[in-house]
Amino acid sequence: MRLNKKNLLSAAAGLAIGAVNGLLGAGGGMIAVPLLLKSGLKRKEAHANAVAVILPITLLSAVLYIIKGYVTVRASLIFIPTGVAGALLGTYCLKKISPLWLKRIFGAFMVYAGVRLLLK
Repeated sequence: MRLNKKNLLSAAAGLAIGAVNGLLGAGGGMIAVPLLLKSGLKRKEAHANAVAVILPITLLSAVLYIIKGYVTVRASLIFIPTGVAGALLGTYCLKKISPLWLKRIFGAFMVYAGVRLLLK
């Protein structure tokens, strides 16, 4: 890989995504999708690549949280099967939905999450 401005920006974005994901336990996709769009990917590609980028970051964060004793494994195990089912459903929907509606849904989710965090 060559050292150029685009690669340096991508590395900085990766650092930011990892930090947000590790600190908040989520939210890396909220940063990753817009940055991947700016890098020239199409909307569906940006969403799919965000998941691929966040997977190893999330796995590492989860392991570190488990080691530090922050995770109640029993409670987490309840969510895994339904989370996997949701991931399959989301992947199926990504194939079917138009980029415009994907943009609208993602934007609405970001607004909802932001307002909810501010009001709680």
